[in-house]
Amino acid sequence: MTRPESRRSFLRKSLFGGISLGALASAPIETQLEAATAKVNRLSSPSKLKITDMRCVVVKHLGRPCPILRIDTNQGISGYGEVRDGADKRYALILKSRLLGENPCNVERLFRRLKPHGAHGRLGGGVSGVEMALWDLAGKAYGVPVWQLLGGRYRDKVRLYADTHGDTDFDLIVSKVKNRVENEGFTWLKMTRCYKVIENRPEAFTDSFSKQLSPWGIAAIADYLKLIRETVGSEIAVSADHLGDRSVENAIRLGKALDPVRLAWMEEPVDWRFPEQLKAVSTAIDTPVASGENVYGRETFQRYCDMGALDVVHPDLATAGGILETKKIGDYAQDHNIGMALHYAGTPVSFMANVHSAAATENASVLEYHPEGSEIDEWTGMAYLVDGQALVSSGFAPVPTAPGLGVELNMDGIRSVLHPEDPLVFPDTSEWDDRRGSY
Repeated sequence: MTRPESRRSFLRKSLFGGISLGALASAPIETQLEAATAKVNRLSSPSKLKITDMRCVVVKHLGRPCPILRIDTNQGISGYGEVRDGADKRYALILKSRLLGENPCNVERLFRRLKPHGAHGRLGGGVSGVEMALWDLAGKAYGVPVWQLLGGRYRDKVRLYADTHGDTDFDLIVSKVKNRVENEGFTWLKMTRCYKVIENRPEAFTDSFSKQLSPWGIAAIADYLKLIRETVGSEIAVSADHLGDRSVENAIRLGKALDPVRLAWMEEPVDWRFPEQLKAVSTAIDTPVASGENVYGRETFQRYCDMGALDVVHPDLATAGGILETKKIGDYAQDHNIGMALHYAGTPVSFMANVHSAAATENASVLEYHPEGSEIDEWTGMAYLVDGQALVSSGFAPVPTAPGLGVELNMDGIRSVLHPEDPLVFPDTSEWDDRRGSY
């Protein structure tokens, strides 16, 4: 008797999954489900996946060490993550003993176990980097991109904002800005290190000790950013950072002076550790206020949102806790009618973790992008997308369609940028196999 096509299709998929018909009938339901899922990696049995090792290679980028993690498994698949730029690889290696023998597909359970070992600033880099690698492994095991595991995607490309450093040479700045927009295709700029335009100008400060901006200094920064606005026109979004004075009173004065520039946001005008001060500034000015790149975990961001202290939450995924924690931050902010932009600096590994999180988060409006000039070739030379797309295209990052993070290392490129103080490529880390600490 001829079987229905749907039955034949089911059995064919099961056979291709590597399970015999006889074994399938008596197999646990978890195994049957894996066999019936067409996109499961044929070399992987997700329920039996176990972590066997974690190693690290440290590259130098933008003048800082960037540790890239590789978590290996018993089934020959590996996942990549990245400790935040400028952080110590040991922030991740201390976690190795808590991961060995675990199934990396239990991402959230493992994250909850590791979360107490992270903290604000670069100290959050270890937990965040491991979380990225776990998602990469889970996606590869099940044969789907990470954004699919997070519930699907809202967009197939992520808008980028391009950093452009300040300088006293305004002609140079104008040429850089024009290149970013006209040749590289960016529709959003962030003017960083704005204090550079007033460096070595004593009249820019009230005195030589406090470095508090004088009225002249405030006017000089405002004029500089007005020049940028005039250069790019009204259609290009512009943000500003490193404004040279973090006192509440002067942040308010500067913010009011910048209102005509129509900034997308004024970044960290006061110290992020004082939400009451952030709220005082954001309440007093029309220019939106963003903060959060050094905040670990969603709890502090939730406090910002509950207080109405920010107009834009600005987590760095490599500090905040990783891919899912950053999505949760964006979702919470959206529920409070607060925007989200993603801070980032590092290699393409962390970059693609951000792209997946942004793709799966409706509230993620834009992601930071640094390289310019010769840095672009160095950065793109470190890794490539498995699906053949470019890492960056005309001011946007295409969302990968390959399993996991969809990024693979170019080892020749990695070897060309090894950090001189740590030049070994994924060396043995067995000294970290034994548990340390009480958690």
